Amino acid sequence: MRRSRRRIKVELIIIYFSMVAFFYSACSLNSDGQTLLSLASHWVSAPPTWNASHDDPCGWLGVLCDPVTNLVVSLNLSASHIVGELGPEISQLTHLKTLNLSLNTISGTIPPEIANCTRLQQLDLFRNNFTGSLPRGLNNLASLVYLDLSFNQFAAGLPAELGECSNLEQFAVVDCGLTGPIPSSFGGLTKLTLLYLSINQLSGSIPPELANCSSLTDLQLDRNHLEGPIPSELGMLNLKTLYLFENRLTGEVPMSIWKIQTLQSLLIYRNRLFGELPLGLAQLPHLEELTLYDNHFFGVIPQTLGLNATLTNLDFYNNSFTGPIPPHLCSRNRLVKLVLGFNSFHGGIPSQLGNCTSLKRLIIDNSNLTGLLPDLVNNPNLLYMDLEANRFTGPIPGTFGKLTNITEINLSRNRLSGPLPQELGNLLHLQALDLSHNALEGPLPPQLATCTRMLNFDLSHNMFNGSIPPALRTMPGLLTLDFSQNQFSGGIPSFISQFQALIDLRLAGNPLGGSLPSSIVELKTLVTLNLSNNGLTGDIPSGFSKLVMLQQLDVSHNHLTDTLASLSELRVLTELDISYNLFTGPIPANLLKVVNSSFFGNPGLCVDCGQNNCSRNFRPCTSRSDRQKGLTRFQTAMVALGTSAFLFAVVVGLGFVFQARKREKHDIEETYDDAEDKGDGCLFHKIMEATEDLNDRYIIGRGAHGIVYKASLGPEGVYAVKKLMFGSSKEGSTSMVREIETVGKVRHRNLVRLEDFWMKKDYGLILYRYMQNGSLHDILHEVHPPPLLDWSIRCNVALGTAHGLAYLHFDCEPPIVHRDIKPMNILLDEELEPHISDFGIAKLLDQSSAALMSGTLRGTIGYIAPENAFTSTKSKESDVYSYGVVLLELITRKKAVDPSFADGVDIVKWVRSVWNEKRDIEEVVDAAAGDYGVREQVTQMLELALRCTHSEPSRRPSMRDVVKELEDVYAAIRSKLK
Repeated sequence: MRRSRRRIKVELIIIYFSMVAFFYSACSLNSDGQTLLSLASHWVSAPPTWNASHDDPCGWLGVLCDPVTNLVVSLNLSASHIVGELGPEISQLTHLKTLNLSLNTISGTIPPEIANCTRLQQLDLFRNNFTGSLPRGLNNLASLVYLDLSFNQFAAGLPAELGECSNLEQFAVVDCGLTGPIPSSFGGLTKLTLLYLSINQLSGSIPPELANCSSLTDLQLDRNHLEGPIPSELGMLNLKTLYLFENRLTGEVPMSIWKIQTLQSLLIYRNRLFGELPLGLAQLPHLEELTLYDNHFFGVIPQTLGLNATLTNLDFYNNSFTGPIPPHLCSRNRLVKLVLGFNSFHGGIPSQLGNCTSLKRLIIDNSNLTGLLPDLVNNPNLLYMDLEANRFTGPIPGTFGKLTNITEINLSRNRLSGPLPQELGNLLHLQALDLSHNALEGPLPPQLATCTRMLNFDLSHNMFNGSIPPALRTMPGLLTLDFSQNQFSGGIPSFISQFQALIDLRLAGNPLGGSLPSSIVELKTLVTLNLSNNGLTGDIPSGFSKLVMLQQLDVSHNHLTDTLASLSELRVLTELDISYNLFTGPIPANLLKVVNSSFFGNPGLCVDCGQNNCSRNFRPCTSRSDRQKGLTRFQTAMVALGTSAFLFAVVVGLGFVFQARKREKHDIEETYDDAEDKGDGCLFHKIMEATEDLNDRYIIGRGAHGIVYKASLGPEGVYAVKKLMFGSSKEGSTSMVREIETVGKVRHRNLVRLEDFWMKKDYGLILYRYMQNGSLHDILHEVHPPPLLDWSIRCNVALGTAHGLAYLHFDCEPPIVHRDIKPMNILLDEELEPHISDFGIAKLLDQSSAALMSGTLRGTIGYIAPENAFTSTKSKESDVYSYGVVLLELITRKKAVDPSFADGVDIVKWVRSVWNEKRDIEEVVDAAAGDYGVREQVTQMLELALRCTHSEPSRRPSMRDVVKELEDVYAAIRSKLK
């Protein structure tokens, strides 16, 4: 017992001295240390070394002290996971010179007390969640040299008093939602070298007082709402970069701007500027980048342009320039991009461009150019050439075969003649060749067999002859093949079936004979087939029902015979022309419902009167056997959605489904005024009342398939209401019924849940639960400042979306393909849990489903798989590709088609290029997300995204495989970030 008491006494003494030591340590902190702890009290968690047991704050993370006074002079906590607010205690750090809190999640307003940090020289709050107005009193920061407040969300304008910070050298407030004018007082910032005010909503004119900023070299005011002329006074500055693009500027560019000798980049595109380019422009020795596109410039481009400058990027697209193209644009051999399309030049392309080995993109389409095509033998690095719609004559030079890295050539709509040079077979990277609408002739050279990467091959409207060469079979990835309006003879080769990715096949207007090869039915991705105006004989092969994606079929003006029975199973046809053949027998019911169809010139065709089609200008089928056949096809046609009567039946059927869910039946009225005053009609009235009859004030989103409104019903909750207008077209109601049909029968935590719906005469409404965080697109690209999404959040969004898609692909019967997966269609609830929405263009894989009726909707550019570039499809692999693009957006925080990419480059191409070249994850990922020790897992996500976006559909993983891999990645990320 005594030993026990003695042990207790010893423990109490230890605890006592520990507490004394702790309080002594805390009390030993100097005033700046106490201030730092006070600041940290506003944060969710302080940096790990910030605690009272470390009595010297100068050793804390991000803290730098004066060695003499031991007071804090620098606080740098950039990318330190800080969540919370910046407290007013910051003003107590009286010796602070540098404050860097960039790349965190600090919210609230910037405390006005910060103006008391009078020794502050650098203030960096880049990429946080600050709101409100810029604090008053910043003019007290007389020593301030560097100020970056970019990527926050300030709901106000620029305070004029900032013009009193006379020592300020660099000032950036990019993408912050700023409004109002640029203060003229900024002219007092005489030491300012850099002023970035891009991507805001600044209005008014550009103040000429900025010319008083005599040290200014970089001025970027792009993507605002600035109006009026460009002040001539800006020409007094020694500017290197001047970005004024995407505003509303008018008038002529002042002569003084064209004379700024230090100018390197002048970007003034997408305004309303006009005038001629002065000769003095050619005297700017450092000019590298000049983009004037989408304006109203005219006259002759100075012919000496490029002689003195080191031009790299010249873009004059869509203006009204005339005269010849300057011959010396690449005199320094640094020109990478030359875009002069949609002008009215005289003459041809200067021969000097043939020596420009640096040139990668040449675009001079629709510009009235004449003469011979340029000899580009010394341009081995050229990747893209578009000279469409000019007046070039003569042959295609054989030296084009030395453009060994080129991927796309468009010489269509010119006056070219002669044979196709065999040297084109040297273009091993060629993916698209368009020579249509010329006068080219002769057989196709067999050397084309080496162009194995060809995707789009268009030789239409020429005079090529001979047979379609077997060399083409070496192009298995072809998506489009158009040899229409030529003189190809022989027959349609059976090897055509080897083009398993083919979407568009056009061989119209040739003297092709023989029968349709039976192998053509193996082209299961075919959407357009045009074989009209040939000499084809025989019947349409059986098995045409395999062409389940076929939407446009034209075999008119041939000598085809027998019945149309083989076409009776084609359910997505929207255009059909079988006129002027020798077909006989009854017309299948599904063909009679095609939107654009022609049966003329086939006197042997008839219509079964049992289908109520005898009012057409066809003779009735009188034999019993014909009637029986017609009846069978009628039964088949009734399975497909194609008529408004069946659409109505679907809606009524769904109404009974909702009755099973204990909902009252909806009255489907022509106007909401006739809706019931109780039950569901009452809910409808509440929705209309909450949105003031769908007033524009309540719009929270617009898309290709409808407008979305927010309806707040108080205690009953907040809803999203999608409105689809039908008008005189059935497409809108078809889209809505498809969405109701699809969403109404799926249940998954990562799919939106349909709450209710109403059908009216001219529109329909679909009711969902409102998602507090909007769409993934919003938080990635639209919310300002963008929220700091760590890798755990991003991976969870990716995983949830993958779960939802895997459910659609594998757990639904029949399986469902969404067909428009993109961030806008991924909604986020209050926990940032993803929910896939917008099934308006989804298609059920079951071929008998009504959802296969319409094939006109094609998804969204940037998310469409390469094999679907020209139409919609129903493959799961296309969804996987779109998902891969979304995953790349989560990783990079760049848009699928981002303005930072070069022309024709999307996120898939950009990431592949950077990753293949450098293999450095830091070059690709969103820097704001940080590394945090999960580099390996982020690399796994990136490589998974690249597999999902593989150009070959069969090499993409299934969504089940994606889920499995992401589950492992997510678990590893969570464990490392705990």
